[in-house]
Amino acid sequence: MTTTPFADTTARHLIAGIWSEGGAERQSLNPATDEVLGSYFDADLAVAQAAIQSANAAFRELDWATNRELRGTVLWEIAAAIEANLERLALAISLENGKPLGQARFELSIAAPKLRYFAGLALTDSGSAAHVYPGSTSMLLKEPIGVAGIIVPWNSPAILAIRSLAPALAAGCTTVVKMPAQTALTNALLAEVLDGVESLPKGVINMFTESGDAGAKELVSSPDVHVVSYTGSTAVGARIASAAGERLKKVSLELGGKTPMIVFADADLDVVVPTLTAAVTTFAGQFCMTGSRILVERSISEDLKRRLIESLAAVRVGVGTEDDTEMGPLVDHAAVERVERIVAGVDPSRVLLRGGPIEGPGAFFSPALIEVQELSCALIQDEIFGPVATFELFDDEDDAVRRANATDFGLSASVWTRDGARSQRVAERIEAGTVWINAWAQILDQFEEGGFKKSGLGRLNGLGGLAEFQEVKHIFRSTV
Repeated sequence: MTTTPFADTTARHLIAGIWSEGGAERQSLNPATDEVLGSYFDADLAVAQAAIQSANAAFRELDWATNRELRGTVLWEIAAAIEANLERLALAISLENGKPLGQARFELSIAAPKLRYFAGLALTDSGSAAHVYPGSTSMLLKEPIGVAGIIVPWNSPAILAIRSLAPALAAGCTTVVKMPAQTALTNALLAEVLDGVESLPKGVINMFTESGDAGAKELVSSPDVHVVSYTGSTAVGARIASAAGERLKKVSLELGGKTPMIVFADADLDVVVPTLTAAVTTFAGQFCMTGSRILVERSISEDLKRRLIESLAAVRVGVGTEDDTEMGPLVDHAAVERVERIVAGVDPSRVLLRGGPIEGPGAFFSPALIEVQELSCALIQDEIFGPVATFELFDDEDDAVRRANATDFGLSASVWTRDGARSQRVAERIEAGTVWINAWAQILDQFEEGGFKKSGLGRLNGLGGLAEFQEVKHIFRSTV
């Protein structure tokens, strides 16, 4: 029997260091078993407004914005707290989100290094000054923009909250974090861990859980929130950008993707096949960088097709807390029904591996692989957010690039070849914010990531990620 990671099975909001019960009480379910894990308070507009008020007061009244030493200390202590509670958080994610424990542990393992990286920037990032001509001095000051609204998706709630929190806190912003209802108990556990950080001033981090969008809309429209960081779908991101534009509010958006995995004939298929399998099935395909498009040079297509079908069919789908599980469930039964409608609508002659819903409790869906050549096909143009991939053929380098760039998305891509010159040429021609060569899903704290085209605005990680939460002020001083 699985031990519960939750000290309290009723999830509340954390506002100004006080636990709040605002909103209706609802149930949280395990998507692998359909069992009730506990309950949560579903935030209403008043909760969001209270969180914004708390963050705004903290920004105006505390020395958080000007105390670099404190910010560095807090980020370092949060890193230690995440590490100390990693097993509890991983189990919570596996139970409530469904993903295998190993995948939950992995995504949490990258949180502490990220926090420590931004702790370093909190202490070292600075502006500049110069004498432009006699009798004058010009200075550039980097200042926190103010209150940051952070809207987090359900697929990786803890690490994606930390991914925006770390640079926001390093910059000197105070924060309001809107967490997803699908992982309410995990959200509360993360808030508990953060609240236990001794050096963290009350009101600097405020967190609430919401199933709807009233609170999220308030973050976008409120004049007391000065920047919004959102991770999620392109459709919602476009609405956020439009609404924020009315106030000329700064937004950072990481949105949808259709990652092309481009396999040339000289690629090492013994390495490629397991990577493609992982790219399709990690987090059950509920990942913005899921390798949902397999582009294969025609001369090796039959060999790769056979091997990939065998590999995907062998993926062990099951409860995330079981040791042999390689892929967990989708987030809920509505997701299963949505993905099944997509696969069921495909011409059967194009289906290489049918996949589909698995009988019994839980929101399980086995992987599917579908051969497609028409670039206008919805399977290529739309983000599916499930373990479904297209299998597409190309004839040469130009054809591969043309196909890879033929969608409105541009978050990431992967190129597989032993020809170093070709890999560099192709990478430079692909319209995507991140391109991996003979690799997939490598994200580094020191290097920016983000989307081209409809996959986003702004950047995460690196100095660019910090800049999303800063204003730059020029001060000119005449000494004459």
